[in-house]
Amino acid sequence: MRDTMAASSPNTRLVYSTDTGRICPDCGQPQAACVCKQRVAAVPAGDGVVRVLRETKGRGGKAVTVVRGVVLPPDALAALGKRLRTACGSGGTAKDGVLEIQGDHVERVMALLTADGHRVKRAGG
Repeated sequence: MRDTMAASSPNTRLVYSTDTGRICPDCGQPQAACVCKQRVAAVPAGDGVVRVLRETKGRGGKAVTVVRGVVLPPDALAALGKRLRTACGSGGTAKDGVLEIQGDHVERVMALLTADGHRVKRAGG
C-alpha cells in the first residue's frame, strides 16, 4: 500500500534505472536519448547586436578579445570562432555562447564580423 501511495505522489520521479542509467528529470528519457538540453541550447536569445570588447580581468593582465551576442547555434558559433582565431593568428575558445580570442584584436574582429553581415558594436572602454 505504501508503494502505490509513493508512486502516485507528485514529488516522486525516476532518477536512475539499471537498464538505461541516469534519467533526464525534465523529459523522463535516458540521458543518452534526451533532447531537452539540445532544444534549449540550440540558439541563444539576443538583441541582434554583436558586442566586441577587450577584457583583462582575472587573466593576469593579459588582454583577451571577447565577442558576445552572436545568435548562432553552438556548432556554427565554434566555426565562427575558428575563422576569427585564424584571421587574428591567435588562440581562443568558444564557451557558453561567448567567443574569446587571445590578444587585443578588437578592430580586426569588428571588421570581420561587419563583413559577415553582423551588426557590431564596441563595448567597454
